Amino acid sequence: MQLSRSARIALRVAAGFGFAVIYVPLVLVLVNSLNPDRSASWPPPGLTLHWWSVAWENSGARAALWVSVKAGLGATAIALVLGTLIAFAVARYPFFGRDALSFVVVLPIALPGIVTGIALNSAFGTVLEPLGVGLGLFTVVVGHATFCIVVVFNNVVARLRRTSGSYEEAAMDLGANTFRAFADVTFPLVRSALLAGGLLAFALSFDEIVVTTFTAGPGIETLPIWIFNNMTRPQQAPVVNVVAAVLVLLSVFPIYVAQRLSADTATGSRV
Repeated sequence: MQLSRSARIALRVAAGFGFAVIYVPLVLVLVNSLNPDRSASWPPPGLTLHWWSVAWENSGARAALWVSVKAGLGATAIALVLGTLIAFAVARYPFFGRDALSFVVVLPIALPGIVTGIALNSAFGTVLEPLGVGLGLFTVVVGHATFCIVVVFNNVVARLRRTSGSYEEAAMDLGANTFRAFADVTFPLVRSALLAGGLLAFALSFDEIVVTTFTAGPGIETLPIWIFNNMTRPQQAPVVNVVAAVLVLLSVFPIYVAQRLSADTATGSRV
């Protein structure tokens, strides 16, 4: 399709405006983390790493970071196991209700976070509290896993649908049992999809705040909640800018790796 010169210019301007809306605020966060002025006046009178050292010594921020890491790792582990099992069932075996199962698995990512949070809070109060299990890190992990499963499932099922099941059948015809065929044939084919799904699931869990608000008990504070609780405190504003800048920088690597691994690498497999 050929576009006129004016149309190409208009599309480029629109694309540039869209990217500016997305990335200029992130650049401002990075610059403000280096702003020596506590009130983040603009333009900054200079650049300093003072607030970075202050943020590193902030015990509250470090504790919240550790809670977020534990919640992200737990939710990612659950998502990898359940998402992979469901993906194999849907992609490899015909059964009644397969399409319905796919819909039910994907639905949580489309629901508003506040709806998921309220539903989980009610369910935990009804089911777990009578058993003596209150809200805490465990419920945060379970809450995050409900939507992290979706990204793992989508990555793995897409890879399996592009990969013929005849490879596994050939391996089993040659004498390999089910687990040997999976280890030697199937796992190498879906390995990059699993890693990409795991990275996306961890990133999704790490910056989640709405569901966490309804599933975290007293004393459980993830990093996004710590930022939200401190961003209105003038004394903590520079530290919040530093923490936000760190999150931006840390988010680049897993997203980049996940994007690279999500590319169609099936044709590059040794099988």
